[in-house]
Parts: sequence; C-alpha cells; structure tokens
Amino acid sequence: MAVTTRRPTAHKEPLTLSLVDVEPDMLELAGGKAVNLGILLRAGFRVPPGTCVTTAAYTRVVGDLLQPLVEELAAAAPGSPVQDQLAAEARELVLTAPIARDVVDAVRMSVSGPVAVRSSATAEDLPFASFAGQQDTYLNVVGADAVVDAVRRCWASLWTGRAVAYRAANGIDHAGVRLAVVIEDMVEAEVAGVMFTANPVTGRRGEAVIDASPGLGEAVVSGAVNPDQFHVDVAGSRVLHRRLGEKLVSVRAVPGGGVEQVRDARTDACLSDRQVRELAALGAEVEAVYGAPQDTEWALDRKGRFWFTQTRPITTLFPVPDGRGGARAFFSVNVAQGVYRPLTPAGIAALRAASTSVARLWGIDVRDPLAGAPAVCAAADRLFVDVTAPLRNKVGRALLPRVMDVMEARSATVLRALGEDPRFTLVPMSWADSLRPLTGVAIASRLPLRLVQSLVDPESAHRKADDLGTGLRRRLEPPPHATPAQRLEHVMGLLPREFAPLALELLPRGGAGFVALALAAWLLGDQRRPGELSTVLRSLPDNITTEMDLDLWQLAQDIRQDPVSAALVRLTPPEELAERFHAHTLPAPVDRGLRGFLAWYGDRAVAEIDLGLPRWSEDPTYLFGVLAGYLTLDDPSSAPDAVFERGRREAEEMVETLAERVGGLRGRLVRTALERSRALAGMRELPKFYLVTMLAAARRELLAIGEDLRARGLLAAADDVFFLDLREVQASLAGAQHQDLVEERRADYERELRRRQVPRVLLSDGTEPEAVAAPPAVEDGSLHGIPASAGSVTGVATVVLDPHRARLEPGRILVCPSTDPGWTPLFLTAGGLVMEMGGANSHGAVVAREYGIPAVVGVRNATDAIRTDDELTVDGTSGTVWIPSGR
Repeated sequence: MAVTTRRPTAHKEPLTLSLVDVEPDMLELAGGKAVNLGILLRAGFRVPPGTCVTTAAYTRVVGDLLQPLVEELAAAAPGSPVQDQLAAEARELVLTAPIARDVVDAVRMSVSGPVAVRSSATAEDLPFASFAGQQDTYLNVVGADAVVDAVRRCWASLWTGRAVAYRAANGIDHAGVRLAVVIEDMVEAEVAGVMFTANPVTGRRGEAVIDASPGLGEAVVSGAVNPDQFHVDVAGSRVLHRRLGEKLVSVRAVPGGGVEQVRDARTDACLSDRQVRELAALGAEVEAVYGAPQDTEWALDRKGRFWFTQTRPITTLFPVPDGRGGARAFFSVNVAQGVYRPLTPAGIAALRAASTSVARLWGIDVRDPLAGAPAVCAAADRLFVDVTAPLRNKVGRALLPRVMDVMEARSATVLRALGEDPRFTLVPMSWADSLRPLTGVAIASRLPLRLVQSLVDPESAHRKADDLGTGLRRRLEPPPHATPAQRLEHVMGLLPREFAPLALELLPRGGAGFVALALAAWLLGDQRRPGELSTVLRSLPDNITTEMDLDLWQLAQDIRQDPVSAALVRLTPPEELAERFHAHTLPAPVDRGLRGFLAWYGDRAVAEIDLGLPRWSEDPTYLFGVLAGYLTLDDPSSAPDAVFERGRREAEEMVETLAERVGGLRGRLVRTALERSRALAGMRELPKFYLVTMLAAARRELLAIGEDLRARGLLAAADDVFFLDLREVQASLAGAQHQDLVEERRADYERELRRRQVPRVLLSDGTEPEAVAAPPAVEDGSLHGIPASAGSVTGVATVVLDPHRARLEPGRILVCPSTDPGWTPLFLTAGGLVMEMGGANSHGAVVAREYGIPAVVGVRNATDAIRTDDELTVDGTSGTVWIPSGR
C-alpha cells in the first residue's frame, strides 16, 4: 500500500488523533509508525488501541529553536565529532524546551492505564528506509506526568547521534523531519517478538522468519536474549526450521511503571507449531494489505491472541524482476559488467533496445524493438537476464556455467548449484534439438569460418576489425541538420539494429586467440605449470583498453616535461581542472594533450554501459585525478610503459620456453598456437568498445533532444532526458509534460545509489542463492578466489568502491567490488588486484595479466574483510589472499 505525504494546513493540524483515524496520506502529520498502525486497524487486525500525538505538537514545542543547529548539521561531515556534538546540543534543547499547556493537556487526555510510548518520525518506516531502532520507545509508562515526560524524550530521540547519522547516510534532510508519538495500551504479553514475512537474509518471499521470547518483545528487539527462531513456508503452512534459543532473561512490566529483566530458565519452545503457523498466516495477511514484505512486532496475550504493535517494510530486500510465471532465475547484467550502481532509465532503455539485435540473431520474436529481448528485465534500476531457458536446456546448462567460469566465476558456481534444484529440471529434449539454436547461429553468422580465417591470417582479422569500426562510426552519424524528432528516430533505429551483427563479426576474431591458447594447453598436457599460460597473455598487443591506459600514461609524461603544468595537475582539485579545460584556460601541454587523448577515448567513462552518465569528453574530472596519481610515480623501473615492455618480453620468452620444453613438431605447434593467441586475444575488448561507442553516439543525440525540450519548457534541464525512456522522450517531443516523473525517478535513482548489495543471481521467489550458501571459509587469515594473474606481491591495500575520486598510490593493492574499462587507469600504478567478482577472463583479470599485476578475483566479501591500509599478500597463482589476523 502506497503511503503519500499530504500535510494538512497548519490551522487544521490537530495535536492528537486516534490511531484508527490516521490515514495513509497523513505521513507528515502522524509519522510512519502511526500511519502503518492506522492501516492495520482499519484492515481489522488486532492492534492495541491508542492515540497519535501529532507532529503539530512537536512543532509547537520545538518551533525554530533548532534551526541554527540544523544548518550546521547539514554541513558537518557524517560520523564526525562535530556532528555528534551538534546532535547532543539539539537533543538537550528539546529536553529543556517548555511545553505549551494545550500540548500537555492533549497528551494527558490520551492516557488511561499502562501504555507504550513510541516514536513515529515522518522519515520512518518508509519503503526505502525503515529507521528501525533509531528513535526511542518507552514501555509500561504509568501516569499522565510520566507519559508527558516519555513523549518529550521521544521528541529528543530524533536528535540522537545514531538517528542523525542514519538520516545523513540515507540522504534525508534534517530540516524536513518532524516527530509524532504513538501512545498505545500495553499488551500483557506472555510471549512476544519479531516476524519478517520474507526471509531477510536469503530474500526468499513466502518464508516467514519469527523470533520469539517470553515476556515483552523488547528482549528480542534489543538483543538481550537469544530467542527461539522459526522459519515457516507460508503457502504450505509448514515449519521448515526451528532453533530454540537459551532465553536466559525476559523483559517484564513492573507494577507502577517501567520494565525489568527477569532471569528465565525456559528451555522449551515458547510457541507451539500451531501458534507459529497461525502467526505466519497473519503475517501473510499483513503483507497482502501493504503489497510488500513486512517487518512486524507482535505479542501473544494470556488468552492466546496475537496483537501487532508495529509494522514496517523490509527495506533490505532486493526487488524481484518481473518474470513470465513459474520458477525463474535472473542473472545480473550489472554485476557481470562491473557496474554495481543503478542505471538511468535511458540507460536501461538503450540496453533493452540493443538486446533486440541479440534476440533476433537467435530467432526469438521481438514484437517491440525498443522493449528488447523477452528475457531482459529490470529491478532496482539494474538490468537482469532471465536464464531459466538455458538452465533447463542440456546444451545451455553445460555451456552457461563454463562461459561464466572465465567471466564471473562466482555466478558460475551459483548456476551449477541451480542445476540440482528440482524447479530447474531439464526439459525433455534430444541433443540435436538442444543444439539447434546454437548451430543455427553459428552457421548463419559463419562463425567457424571467421574463427579459422583469423587463426590463419591474424593481420587480416585486425584489418577487418578496423574496417568494421570505421563503418560503424559512419552509420552512427545522424542526417545532416536533423530535427530533434529525426535525431530520436535515428537513435530508435540504431540501437535495436547494430550491436549483435557487429559483435558476431568481432567475437570470433578475438575468440580465436583463446581457441589457440586452449590448443596450446592441450598440446602441452601435463608439461605446463600453474601460471605459465597466463604469463603468455601478458602485455598483449592491440588491446584497446591497455592502449588507452598507456596513452594516458604517456600524456602524464608529456605533462611532466613542463614543470608548471605538472605542478598544476598535481596540486589543483580535479573539479577545478575540468572547469578550466572546458574554459580553454589550461596550459598548452595539458590542454592539447588531453584533447588528443579524448579524440579517441572520449566516449569512455566509468560505468560506461549507462548512456545516462557523462562521457570523459564531457567531464574529464576523473582523468585529472588519475593523471595526478601518475605524476607521483618517480621510479622509472615501475613506470607502466616499462612494466608493459617487461611483460611483453616475459611473455615471448615463455612462448619459447614452453615450445622448447616439448620440442619437435609438437613444440613448433605450441609456438605457433601461442603466437596466434598473443596476436588475436587482445581483440577481446573490441565488442565492448564499439558498444560503448554506439551508446555514446546515442547519448549525444539524446542530449541535443533534451536541450530542445528544455528550451521549450518541457524539461527543467537537458540531462533530465536520461530519466525518461525512448517512448517517453517521443511523447515529450509531442508536448507531453514529464517533469514530475523525472523528479520521482531522480529521487529513486539517488536512493538506489546507496544500495551496496546487488545479487549476482536472483530467483523469482526473491532468494539470493549466494546468501543461502555457506559463507566462505577464512583460514589462517586467508581469503580464496580465482587465480587471475600469476605472481605474488605483498603490499598495502586501498579499498575502492567508487573510482571517481580514488587516487591509488604506486604499489598499493587495489581491492574493489569489480571493474570495467573506466577503472583500468588505476591499474597502471597498482601493485596487485583483489576483486569480488570476475573470472579468469573477466575484464579486470585480463588487464591485470597484461600489466603483470598479481591478481585474485571472485573473492567473496573482499571489500568488507579487507580494510584500507591493511598489509596483504596476494598470490595470483594459487588464488589466495592473506590478510592480518586478530584485528
């Protein structure tokens, strides 16, 4: 159920409301807790009767008293001592402010018998932020004066350090938050606790998780007791799992007011299976009322009746993509591409449209080219692919995990495990029928022929790739003097048409290099040692991404030759340098050099698969930060070009070593295969590069359209266009107003930027399979992943979650969730790499090998287990990372 934020005009705002009269659109008057309790009451659930002391009462007491402190809090650094001190001052002001007589009288009239006094903030129990435990609750409050005091302390709890920090972390304005208070009759609870109507750890919907303990629920909520826990399959009304806690204490009401902890030695279950099933069924009814999984607090009275004392959305669950019915498995495109952040609506729309060309290649009917392949879907502003069909196909089940092994090994593990899930059993089908789609694509695209041609004549493969890029750039240009409508028509035709045919031309040419490597591995048999073949792949020629990094390094060296330019780049904030770049006021070595770099690489960016994000040609701030880091590297032997050249020599020497080791005809075949591998494997980056080139061209057209819509008053800013999909842009050109929609989507996008956990694979019941699996073993201070680049290095870690402001000092070990090509300039000064996602052939692994950086990828929870400034040893041959123990 949606909760809106109508705020009544000041002269109509009552000081108190009966809970049953609190309606869903009264968030600004009653706060989240009271709104949710009002919904439950009107839906017929047992909720203790009570009153809401509205935010009008809070405003009467606080008024503008806190305004100066609130302004200072907005400027204070999150988590700083200054923030804590300001919060303490604000809290003290509320605790000492006089309370108007009419407010006191209104509160006193709400009291009859023992009550619970609970905070209900306007930024609380929201779909995106629960604020659980951030404000105070007082139980078994007896007497009118005690209730008035508890209400005041609830108001003051809006300014505890934890509440202030939580608001800052969730981007909620302190000045816009007010606090109401709920006064509920106490339930004489025999047993109480918490129930999640979906599993908050695994994400599985329809599995209720109940924590229960004797006495009041405060024992469970505060963590004072180890409660009984029950997992319930709601649809089947089955208790799936029970774990009985020690329940050494219970919280009980004290006659005359207050609560106390009482020693308790109860060892049996405090709820029977019948009661557990009844409670879970009630939870399902609550969830149905709200249309979303809920985190509830409940109590069981002496008569065996369940009461709900609170409910809020479970804000940590990842939304489930829309499927096509039945059990489905969704694979994250974002994670595979190293982009954990959300995509803009236009970015999602562009990739959906591009997927049309892929679907048509496989003979899949796509009725709406802009909607994309039926298997492509979105959730939480991230893109997913429904992989149910290949999982249930013999060939798909065999190939998909193997492809993931080299791209995203952790996903491969998850997909293999799903093969044992009875919901994903194979569809009865002969091998011939299973192979038919793959065979059809291979024949139609002449894939085997292109692969063989590339192996026979690598130079011809490179010439063909260059021709393909030239042709693409020509087709990307819109008609001369195109109108906004013609520009949009150009984009809407371009995106569903270009990508798959181009990728099929390029993939077998780069793929031939890895076929040659596999052939060499087969010829070598047991005569190859760990890490030797990855050494062969160091410093590959013709890799567009490593060429970009080395060109940026060369620009830094050119700047270094001019002391004035070098000092400017080292000492000036990157944001200021970017402004000067656009104003053409930088020294010539910087300005001329960067413009030359951007002429070829200006379409690239961090998270570049999202055309809604600026390209480096628009905003070179990140590049200036990287250049400043490069200028701190003074050791010539550690210079990236020197390292790259060393890697090339080591690779060529390894080719000779391996060929001579087996000798004879087999040795000559090994040499030829490895030379072909080096000549072709560097082309693996080209499909992605040209996809990004295509998206950047579409972005330029959409920006021009956005500027036209801004000039016509249909958008507030040109880049608002990226918060619309292509059909909505078309409607805007026809005069439709979408500014409210843009603002709503921008707010959603900003909230999604704060989401840390994005599942690799997500099931249609909400389960995140990785969360179900046992956590990785950490033995003797070690973490384990996939060997990605041979060698061992010991150094100091820098954990980087967002590369935009990161500066990696030379020799530091880069620890990150994932990378895309926009990250790789950081690799040039890195001493090693530890990455949470990826496989042996993922982007980060390939670039690390080419630079000769020891690397381990697919290391689960690396950015949590490792801290910046930890000393690490990274063994890229065994796939092991040693971290300090005992901290």
